[in-house]
Amino acid sequence: MARRLNVAIAAAAALALGVTGCSSPSSNNGSNSDADTGEISTQSNALDPNAKGPATPVAGAKPGGTITIQAQVTPNTFDPTDIYYVDANEIGKLLFRTPTQFDIRNGKPTLVPDLTDLGTVSADKLTWTFKMQQGIKYEDGSPVKVEDLAYAIKRSFARDIYVNGPAYQTQFFTDGDKYKGPYKSGDTYSGVQTQGTDTLIIHLAKPFSDLPFFMTFPMFTPIPKAKDTKQDYKNHPLATGPYMFDSYQAGTSLKLKRNPNWDPNTDAARHDYPDAWNFQWGVDAVKSQAAVLQSNGNDANTLNYDVLDASVIPTIQNGKQDQLVTGESTCTIVVQMDSRKIPLEIRKAIAKAWPYDANWKTEGLNDYVAQRATTVMPPSVQGYQKYPPITDLTDTGNGDPAGAKKMLQDAGKLGFEVSWYFDNTKPKTQQVSQVRADALRKAGFTVKPIGVSTADLRAKTGDYDAPVNMGQSPAGWCSDWPTGGSWIPVLFQTHSIADGQSWGMLSDPALDKEIDAVANLPAEEATSKWAALDQKIMGMYIALPRYYDKLANVQGTNIGKTVGDPTVGMPLMTSMYLKS
Repeated sequence: MARRLNVAIAAAAALALGVTGCSSPSSNNGSNSDADTGEISTQSNALDPNAKGPATPVAGAKPGGTITIQAQVTPNTFDPTDIYYVDANEIGKLLFRTPTQFDIRNGKPTLVPDLTDLGTVSADKLTWTFKMQQGIKYEDGSPVKVEDLAYAIKRSFARDIYVNGPAYQTQFFTDGDKYKGPYKSGDTYSGVQTQGTDTLIIHLAKPFSDLPFFMTFPMFTPIPKAKDTKQDYKNHPLATGPYMFDSYQAGTSLKLKRNPNWDPNTDAARHDYPDAWNFQWGVDAVKSQAAVLQSNGNDANTLNYDVLDASVIPTIQNGKQDQLVTGESTCTIVVQMDSRKIPLEIRKAIAKAWPYDANWKTEGLNDYVAQRATTVMPPSVQGYQKYPPITDLTDTGNGDPAGAKKMLQDAGKLGFEVSWYFDNTKPKTQQVSQVRADALRKAGFTVKPIGVSTADLRAKTGDYDAPVNMGQSPAGWCSDWPTGGSWIPVLFQTHSIADGQSWGMLSDPALDKEIDAVANLPAEEATSKWAALDQKIMGMYIALPRYYDKLANVQGTNIGKTVGDPTVGMPLMTSMYLKS
């Protein structure tokens, strides 16, 4: 979902004149590659219900030492219920075990059992049963109980306190729109129950075949009711993963140490190679990346996960390619067109006139951090298919103003007004808006860009009743899990407009039914059908696809081969190690 989007990518997406709402990777999503550019590869559906711990060893990995991780922006919380941004999600994999988890194999995510199996669904698809592993402990040595899993789920409904966490449970779980969590509604909730010491049962209001994928989120990590300190829990959440809090200074630093009660023999997805982790936030991204590439002293043991700055690319190209961590990411960035206000033939004319190449150059995009897009879903989503680009939705070329003008004339719409908001406080966003305005004027449109402050941009673009017809938010979308179920139903059904997370503001009952029909299928059957809907929706010209973002980070020379985690577009920390 959009709010999971990396803050640095969100800043880039704001150049799309909206706000996003959640390197060149090699084909195996590896790192430290000699290749400077490349295509994001296609994902396939992968579940392994029989996976067991310990996780497959990383070739050449050694135990010991402390890895330092630096970034400019601070994670907003470490309360597992409230985690949604990708940085805290990746760090959370070091701390929190969940019912299911992704094991990254050859750069691709495979869903595997973690605290539970992958679940069994009832014939009517409204009840899921999960069997829990026994013998799992918290960092303090106390046993993890199935009741703790149930309590954590109930806690996630306290949306007045945990406002940032995912909210699929309020839509799909029985009475999810009524239950307000254990603090307000009590501990009895019809959507979740337990049986014996090892069975978790979830009752649904409507089928949700992607539930086992959803249960990889930190909000599903167990929390004992007696240890729930509400707003203070974020300062030292109980760990079940290989590491636990050592010290934490909110907004500045986090140090992790080994969790002595984590048992690798029960964990199919995680490793614990470093002795400790030292996270540092608030650093200058460019200075940090430059220092990491030089790798003097402790910088050799450091990784910076800010988006790669263009200023360090020459250094990388001059013999530092092995220090570049590359991989697939989870987001597609677009420019929206409001289908309620712009007729289809006019949307097609906008696509024909759009200055894709000039836009790319003005924004300063490059092949390390972005790959041009032609689809809704990015290639990291299971079942993605690269179908032939829809006419003029290719994200290449500088448009055809004469052809677009003829389309307007034929439709009797010459002079049609297009309008959008843009950030008028920054030179780059002003330049991008001007490039687009010039291209559309040449094509016969009346153009009305509306400049607003950075502080006002999110509210303006998020108001679907505002007096604009292009560039609304979200200007991009990221996978909550790597299937079409976290894309198509969220962005294109009628409810998406009221939810404030629509692309194109579609309200098409027939399309709603098609999407529901696919969503109700088992995940393995739905995979290929999401791609067909992707192509159909792109043919409705509701957004101008711009690029898929890529993972491109730099690390010190003493860190071993680091792979990307395509589920969140971050370095896979659970497999990192030091060479010496």
